[in-house]
Amino acid sequence: MQHQKTAEMDTKAQYKRMTELPVGALIRQLCAPTIVSMLVTNLYNMADTYFVSSLGTSASGATGVVFGLMSILQAFGFMFGHGAGSNISRQLGARNEQSARHFSAISFYLSIFMGLVVLVLGLIFMDPLMRLLGSTPTILPYARTYAFWILIAAPAMTSACVMNNILRYEGIAFYAMIGLTSGGVLNIFGDALLIRVFHMGIEGAGISTAVTQYISCIILILPYLRGKTKSSFHPRYFSLDGPVIRNICLTGIPSLVRQGLAAVSTMVLNNLAGGYGDAAVAAISIVNRVVLFLNCVTIGIGQGFQPVSAFNFGARKYSRVRGGFLFSLKFAEGIMVVLGVLSFAFAPGIIRLFREDPEVIRVGTPMLRFQCIGFLFSPLSVFGDMMFQSIGRAGTSAFLATLRRGVLLIPTAFLCSAVFGLNGLEFSQGICDVLTGLVTIPFVVSFLRRLPPDGEPMPARRRAAA
Repeated sequence: MQHQKTAEMDTKAQYKRMTELPVGALIRQLCAPTIVSMLVTNLYNMADTYFVSSLGTSASGATGVVFGLMSILQAFGFMFGHGAGSNISRQLGARNEQSARHFSAISFYLSIFMGLVVLVLGLIFMDPLMRLLGSTPTILPYARTYAFWILIAAPAMTSACVMNNILRYEGIAFYAMIGLTSGGVLNIFGDALLIRVFHMGIEGAGISTAVTQYISCIILILPYLRGKTKSSFHPRYFSLDGPVIRNICLTGIPSLVRQGLAAVSTMVLNNLAGGYGDAAVAAISIVNRVVLFLNCVTIGIGQGFQPVSAFNFGARKYSRVRGGFLFSLKFAEGIMVVLGVLSFAFAPGIIRLFREDPEVIRVGTPMLRFQCIGFLFSPLSVFGDMMFQSIGRAGTSAFLATLRRGVLLIPTAFLCSAVFGLNGLEFSQGICDVLTGLVTIPFVVSFLRRLPPDGEPMPARRRAAA
């Protein structure tokens, strides 16, 4: 009885915090651990690139090729994670805890299943998959070795995405930070030990990543086992409930599209770069890792905003959805301007940190500088996409997600490469960031203007869209 009373008090306190604490302070609280965890997570991805680059340009290119495989795994993980998380947060906002537990358990076990499917298919079709992702003949041996261990870690990677996102959507991102940062720090030490001390080459980087992914997964599940969450992975909450699975998948489709097209875009860029040699593939790999690392700030702020948006949308506190979006946009823009200026100024030195190869530096420098210009527009497109996903408007979110990763990037990369050669490939991603931001503006402005007063239900036409 005492445990039940404590749980009820915790639920009321969390509801009050999510719906009454000033949105700026709330988003800062929620995004701080998320930014830290994402920075550390991407830091250990960069650590793989850093340590592997000492093995040669072809080995460095292999990390970029296998990054496409990791994007495939993340696509399924984020689909189930965001799909369940958005629904869970809205159910908790509406005080439907039992329904939230069904969403969490079903998404967790489905993510493990999909990780196993990718693991089996990846091992069977290893060489064709690596070639499809952009491997050249000289990169293939390294890519094959590295990808084997990434596939071994597949179930851990997909399920970790689900656990991390549910924690965020519940508004307790601190536990997610502990799980992700622990794995990230251990992977950096693992890379140094296995590559530099035991001289295991790129296989050492793969083993280190696989082991630390499982360690991270174990740490992430502890809050659920200890009853720190409203969600639960207990088997009694799992069922092949068609409507729930469909709801998870539909809400998570933007994430699947976003990450899936990231894999396709990586494949396209690697294949186009392969025509200019291994140095161009290595340059794209390095620049994309650096840009992803810097964009952790934007994505982290957005992930702090998402539970605020979803929870308050479910509680019909629409002014907090609007205020949260505007605060997040101003906050991120200020930081990204500073990061963009610094990265533009020191681009050659940043590339040189990863690969002391004149050709890699020559190709990578203008590529990084063009993407720095896109930093000004990425918060708008990222937050627009995340806001629509958090409130259940999967169609709008999916459309916006496709722009940067596929609808605009792929044809732009082909066109610019065909017309301007390698120079066109270098500035194609920056162009797409600008265009995506501009396209996002009317969608966001229209939605924010049409939100009803707090407490009122969404009008039928808009509710159907949402």
